[in-house]
Amino acid sequence: MSQTVTQMHYARSGVITDAMRRCAEQEQVDPELIRAEVARGRAIIPANIHHHRLDPIVIGKRFRTKVNANIGSSALDARIENELEKLRTALRWGADTVMDLSTAGDLDAIRTAIIQHSPAPVGTVPVYQLLTEARSVENIRETDFLDIVEHQAQQGVDYMTIHAGVLRSFIPLTEKRLTGIVSRGGAIMAEWCLIHHRENPYYTHFDQLLDICRRYDVTISLGDGLRPGSIADANDEAQLAELRVLGQLTKRAWAKDVQVMVEGPGHIPLHLLEENVRLQQEWCDEAPFYTLGPLVTDIAPGYDHIASAIGAAIVAWHGTALLCYVTPKEHLGLPNAEEVKQGLIAYRIAAHAADIAKGIPGARAWDDALSQARFEFDWNRQFELAIDPDTARALHDETMPKEAHKFAPFCSMCGPKFCPMATTQRLRELSRQAAAEAHPLQQAD
Repeated sequence: MSQTVTQMHYARSGVITDAMRRCAEQEQVDPELIRAEVARGRAIIPANIHHHRLDPIVIGKRFRTKVNANIGSSALDARIENELEKLRTALRWGADTVMDLSTAGDLDAIRTAIIQHSPAPVGTVPVYQLLTEARSVENIRETDFLDIVEHQAQQGVDYMTIHAGVLRSFIPLTEKRLTGIVSRGGAIMAEWCLIHHRENPYYTHFDQLLDICRRYDVTISLGDGLRPGSIADANDEAQLAELRVLGQLTKRAWAKDVQVMVEGPGHIPLHLLEENVRLQQEWCDEAPFYTLGPLVTDIAPGYDHIASAIGAAIVAWHGTALLCYVTPKEHLGLPNAEEVKQGLIAYRIAAHAADIAKGIPGARAWDDALSQARFEFDWNRQFELAIDPDTARALHDETMPKEAHKFAPFCSMCGPKFCPMATTQRLRELSRQAAAEAHPLQQAD
């Protein structure tokens, strides 16, 4: 029996850890609520015992919706400094977690650098390193799948996407799809199963995987390797067959006090979004849901951060706990630092909109403060409160650049004569004057 050091283990033992207290402080809730939700499995605190710089966060539908940013090297650019720049950009613009999806260069060095510099939880997809180093699926041995998990756990990775639900019998279900298998990890697992004529090693060796995870407190992110890659394939038999298996694996992980979240699609049209969240919550017993998007239409290359943020806001409203951002480069190439920012801004807007709808403590207060500043023509305060202060200030200054304009009781959209809020203020003053004239004695009192 391996030693158990997971946050779930402590929570179920009635212990409120330092990580739980920190999360409670961030969420402005009682630490007991954090402990209870982690013990229940409805929330997770990804916190590898070897990630020493970590500032822990809680992920669960009763708390603020979190946003993940994907970074990582490719054959076109495998410089460590480039990935650290992406990390700094992601943290600057509000990423709650980051995933290192590197596929080229010195993968261990890149990952170590990211972990050492990141106060946010760091996630990976271990099979990417397997394939990169083995060069072909044929060269990957069955034991390699667990070895790479332990290797990355020792480095300090907080959560790992494990495609344990891609079973051999499910692969034929994708043959009639418009876009087939679009998950890189899912495709690797499917190809390995067919080439080696064996079942998915992460499924057959799931208990050994759990033993590794509970020694380091690695949270398992059960990957949706058969997620739809187009709205035409949404909610098909392959996607739902895998989701049922992920629900079973969730309960097996909880039996060993291993933290779990479940990944979701992908590409889903608007009218199927609520059903996706409902099925995941039912079949996976309310384990935190982690979705990529979803994109609600496939026609927007270059604008997929917008197409997917629409879906992200809706699924978060219905209970998704972690949103994986999509950048303008989705389907087109790897994002640079500016595109990382654009994806994060879109997803922070989506997450915040959902938090307002869910009634998360303090969410509406931000909007009310900015609205008050807007009504009072306090332009500098508006910039300070904006989700992207730099862009808000720059757009304002394009037409009203002088410092005196920061105190103008109107904006360039309306001008001094047509501003309805300025008119409202004059109307209120007229109403006060009329009331004073009608009741002079009352005003004197």
